Amino acid sequence: METGASGGEGAGDVPVHEQGLMGRITVTEANRLAREDFVRTFGSVYERSPWVAERAWGERPFEAPDDLRRALWRAVDEVSRERQLDLIRAHPDLAGKAAVAGGLTPESEREQSAAGLDRLSPEEYERFTDMNAAYREKFGFPMVVYVREHTKDSILAQAEARLANTSEREVETALEEIHKIAASRLEDLIASEEVGGRR
Repeated sequence: METGASGGEGAGDVPVHEQGLMGRITVTEANRLAREDFVRTFGSVYERSPWVAERAWGERPFEAPDDLRRALWRAVDEVSRERQLDLIRAHPDLAGKAAVAGGLTPESEREQSAAGLDRLSPEEYERFTDMNAAYREKFGFPMVVYVREHTKDSILAQAEARLANTSEREVETALEEIHKIAASRLEDLIASEEVGGRR
């Protein structure tokens, strides 16, 4: 069940990082967080899907960042296909209406900006609009790409190739890309124990 996050601090007076990714936290600190604060801290790692962090919380304690990453991964892989489709549909179109209207999450905004998707020419914007429409028409969900691995041109080239996939294969591809995105977001959030955690 999806839950919101309550206010306040978790066990051990570990600061809660509003909207995730605003500060760094060690795994040791994460292990001390109450469920609501854990969800608040890691809820944005998977796009608009705090239920992933809520499911992973039950696997504490984590000994290393990879243990936390794998727990989040399992939380996605072990739910129903419909829940996985909901996760895919939670992602915005690439350079789509939400980006133009300022409706992206902070994480998606940073990621799309890093790939130059906020600086498209009118011709490029039209190509992305056509690609998004064709992809949604075929598969019924947005195309998800780990954009840190791509340029504008390579995203469009990948879209053309992926349009040839079956629906089942494309669901699997989308989930693989989502896990890459989540791993990158988690890496930005987790601090090394050696450097003392919070900054």
